[in-house]
Amino acid sequence: MITATIWLSFAFGLGLLMRLIGLPPLVGYLAAGFTLSIFGYGSNEILSHVAHAGVLLLLFSIGLKLRLRSLISKEVLLGSLLHMALMVMLVYVVNLSIFGLSKQVALAIAVALSFSSTVVAAKVLESKKELRAFHGRIAIGILIMQDLVAVAVLSVGNGVAPSPFAFLLLGLLFVRPIIHRLLDVSGHGELVILYGLLLSIVIGGHGFEYFGLSSELGALLLGVLVSNHKRAMELSNSIWGLKEILLVGFFLQIGLMGHPTLEMLETALLINLVLIIKAILFFFIMIMFRLRARTAFLTSLSLATFSEFGLIVANMAVRNAWLSQETMVLLALTVAISFAIAAPLNRYSHAIYSWLEFWLQKFESSKHHPDDEPINIGNSHVLVIGMGRVGSGAYDLLMQRQERVIGLDSDPLKVEKHRQAGRRVLYADAEDPGLWSNIHLEGVHTIMLAMPETAAKLLAAKELRRIGFSGIISATVVFEEEIETLENAGVNYIYNYYNGIGESFAIHSLATKTEK
Repeated sequence: MITATIWLSFAFGLGLLMRLIGLPPLVGYLAAGFTLSIFGYGSNEILSHVAHAGVLLLLFSIGLKLRLRSLISKEVLLGSLLHMALMVMLVYVVNLSIFGLSKQVALAIAVALSFSSTVVAAKVLESKKELRAFHGRIAIGILIMQDLVAVAVLSVGNGVAPSPFAFLLLGLLFVRPIIHRLLDVSGHGELVILYGLLLSIVIGGHGFEYFGLSSELGALLLGVLVSNHKRAMELSNSIWGLKEILLVGFFLQIGLMGHPTLEMLETALLINLVLIIKAILFFFIMIMFRLRARTAFLTSLSLATFSEFGLIVANMAVRNAWLSQETMVLLALTVAISFAIAAPLNRYSHAIYSWLEFWLQKFESSKHHPDDEPINIGNSHVLVIGMGRVGSGAYDLLMQRQERVIGLDSDPLKVEKHRQAGRRVLYADAEDPGLWSNIHLEGVHTIMLAMPETAAKLLAAKELRRIGFSGIISATVVFEEEIETLENAGVNYIYNYYNGIGESFAIHSLATKTEK
């Protein structure tokens, strides 16, 4: 109990300090771990379980927001494998020729440093609401491919192959209706959180481990299985706070892995120069697949870290006596520093790109990736963003009045259903800052923000005013306190759900009485 009290106190204190100086709190959690390590504290089994649960919940929440079709692309499949191959060869040759390491040690370190951090990239993209943006989907897809490679490496290194009965997990595809039904009947309280834990940690985590597969991969795939459910976002929001708390344990655990020395710090800083090469390689590989310079840059910056999965691979190498414990601590410090570097860089990624845009655009292909082309809304005069029940109702009424209207939505499945119903709806994510520099709004006089998330409406309004849109912006709200915030962001007209429901209810009630 005393140890847990000390962990929590240091994590909160240094996390708060980092936040006050403009850095993400996770840098403070890492610093707390290293500080406690200096005073002789170490990790234990409880913290290990907490950290692992946090990672599983994070990956599960990522899966809830993913669509498998977005992962099956050349830039993800070939791009990830090509980048890993080049990085392993480069670092391996440097380890042999410059540092004079043995072949086994050189290869183990090269493989460990070739991975990018799923936790940091996902956390940064999630905090910026860019998981569903094009560059976010590519980054997560590449990370999943890297995780699959890591699973293969661990299986070979540990001498343990997946169970011959692992194919039984394919049965999850057939029981997906049952999984969805259980979410339906779980209500809206604590049962939803418990169900999220059951899916991510019990079925996805321990279930996949039982069959000799990665628990991280299992948690992610279970999230994907639920991602097309109408309450997937509610489930993600329900486990959000618990996931954030448990992830503190993960970052603390990294810091507690050993006692770093000044010499290790110097070496770790030197190794982190490899991140420059890593990012440049990613950038040119993405350019090779005809991505715009902006998309390639944002993807590359998201992946410019070393990985916690690399530490797992390195730990396997320690068990096999390929690496020393001292080298393991050095790699842990290297990974931690890469997190501290990546977090602020990604926070200001869009500003950094604006400074480099003139030079980076020179490398673009004249023909862009189909998903990276500017969005063409034709001769539409009204744009409805968010095609749920409210957005669809607004769209249909405008069509009845013969307005030239088009809809945008961030859910590909929902877009497809609307198209089948005869509506003109395009895929686009209003929370992607790149959307507004990639859409032509000539002729549009009104934009209706009907997304459920207030943060998305706020971001969209600010971006629209920033790019010079002078037409009418309207938005829906649920709470009165949201009105002033949206008005300050440039929204002209705000419709309160509850007020409107009351008026509509009274009108329809009186109409029914008149008919009788």
